[in-house]
Amino acid sequence: MFQILVCDDDKEIVEAIEIYLSQEGYQILKAYDGMEAIKILEKEDVNLLIIDVMMPKLDGIRATLKIRENNSIPIIILSAKSEDADKILGLNIGADDYLTKPFNPLELVARVKSQLRRYTQLGAKVAEPAKEVYTSGGLSINDELKEVTVDGEPVKLTPIEYNILLLMMKNQGRVFSINQIYESIWNEDAIGADNTVAVHIRHIREKIEINPKEPRYLKVVWGVGYKIEKIS
Repeated sequence: MFQILVCDDDKEIVEAIEIYLSQEGYQILKAYDGMEAIKILEKEDVNLLIIDVMMPKLDGIRATLKIRENNSIPIIILSAKSEDADKILGLNIGADDYLTKPFNPLELVARVKSQLRRYTQLGAKVAEPAKEVYTSGGLSINDELKEVTVDGEPVKLTPIEYNILLLMMKNQGRVFSINQIYESIWNEDAIGADNTVAVHIRHIREKIEINPKEPRYLKVVWGVGYKIEKIS
C-alpha cells in the first residue's frame, strides 16, 4: 500500500484530500507545517508528498529544498498563487508537479496516480532481454538498475528528470520539441508546457554537465527543441 504524506496548515484541506485519496486505497499521513513533514519523512516510508507553500514554522518551498537534499520521492506542491513565477519556483526547488488552489480533487487524484506510476516504474528492477544500457561519451544510463553515471560517477535524478533523460538517451541525435517531451513524460496535452520542461532540462544539465552553460550532452536546437548528442 502506498503511503502519501499530506502537509497543509489548513486542516480542512488535509481532511478533504485524505477522504479522496483514501477512497483510492492510499494510506494517508498528515502534517501541518514543513518541520512536521520532515520529521515524518525521517521515520516513515513515504511514497509521495503533497505540500502547501504558505505554512507556519517552515514553508513548503524551504521544506522541499530540505527534503530534496536526500530524498527523491515525488512532490506535488499546492499553492493559492497561480502566477507562472510561483509555478517555476516550485519546479526549480525540486517539485515534480504543481497544483493551484482551489483545485478539483479528482485532478489531484489523477496527478497522484501519474506520479506514483512513474516513481514505481523508476524503481522497478525487473530485467528485460532488450538493451538496458545507453551511453553517449562518458554519460551512461542503466535502465535495468535505474542508474545514471557521468564518467563513472553516480548522478541522482528525480523520477521526472530520469524519464526525460531516458527518452532522449534511447533516441540519441533525435531532436524532441518541448511538446513532444511533455506529452511523452506527463502523458497529457502540452498546454503551457514550455516553462515546466525548461526547468527540468536545466536541472538535468546541472547534474550531468561539467559546464551546464556549454553542455556536451544535452543540447538545445534553437527554435526546435532538445537532443542528446551522440558521442562514441
